[in-house]
Amino acid sequence: MAGRDFITHLSEVPLFATLSRRELNLVAKRAEDVRVPEGKVLCSEGEMGNQYFVILSGTAKVTRRGRRVATLGTGQGFGELSLLDKHPRNATVTAETPMEVVVLGQREFAGLVDDVPGFARKLLAALAGRVRENDAKSIQ
Repeated sequence: MAGRDFITHLSEVPLFATLSRRELNLVAKRAEDVRVPEGKVLCSEGEMGNQYFVILSGTAKVTRRGRRVATLGTGQGFGELSLLDKHPRNATVTAETPMEVVVLGQREFAGLVDDVPGFARKLLAALAGRVRENDAKSIQ
């Protein structure tokens, strides 16, 4: 995707929506725009993670110990936990449809967390939302 189109596309993703044009340029310079075929495993449970993914289009299934636990779609991200705590992935994520994803390697991800306050705040809010969702499920 061309530079300006990629930045426009990034600005439509909730995680990046509040970032300034300059911050979006930083994301675009550090990120890779990748097209993924249906059925491709993006990350595997138990393996060490070195990438963070944000879905620009398409859907993916999340499985733990072979059981489906979630479906992810446009605007959602995954893979940040293993980059933040350096532990193995806690789930497998597989493309259910053809997908377009933003991929940030470990170094690029850390750079964005350090250099782009809006990214760090949105990432923390997304993580907090997932913790709350999991807490609600455990109560039921």
